Amino acid sequence: MTWQTYGSFALFALVVTLVPGPDFAVVTRNALAGGRRRGLFAGVGVAASSAVQGVAVALGLGAVIAASGPVFQTIRWVGVAYLVFLAGQALVSARRGRYDVVRDGGAPGRSAGAAVVGLRQGFLSNITNPKVLAFYLAVLPQFLPGSQSPWQAVPLALTHALISAVYLTLLVLGIDRARILLSRRRVRRWLDGLTGVAMLGFGARLAADGL
Repeated sequence: MTWQTYGSFALFALVVTLVPGPDFAVVTRNALAGGRRRGLFAGVGVAASSAVQGVAVALGLGAVIAASGPVFQTIRWVGVAYLVFLAGQALVSARRGRYDVVRDGGAPGRSAGAAVVGLRQGFLSNITNPKVLAFYLAVLPQFLPGSQSPWQAVPLALTHALISAVYLTLLVLGIDRARILLSRRRVRRWLDGLTGVAMLGFGARLAADGL
């Protein structure tokens, strides 16, 4: 694999990452509901899941999962259910309109709990999205000649995960800088409603792909 090939993949991965999807909605929701720390850990969870799926493809496990209809469909419907669950939480929050002031750097136990919630939601929302696995299966071979070892797909997958982590970190920091505006009750309700509807839409699209 040449540096030119690597650069082409990195540019392609950046463009794909910038397109808003379930990861964007989940990380945004975590940053709004739990503050900077929870949002950052949600981004870490997304990136870690992408790395896991990329390595699985390099090892050949991704192709096995994709070829197994029941397993692949189970992952899809678990992903749909999880997105609907998160969407329900956001919509209920928007309807109630009761918000506590979120501050990072509070009690250590509470801060650690926020990190765990963010990490879990980011990882689960991404690992149960079969489109990520399908993306790696379809794209990675295009940047690797057939004579090269599948292990060379690992740096490409990790690069995509790193790009996602950087992008989501910038997203969370941007939300944190606008916290004064975003903490207003009317704005929070509107954003919760918007992210809830967006996650419902992503879940519906994921379900439709399996029909």
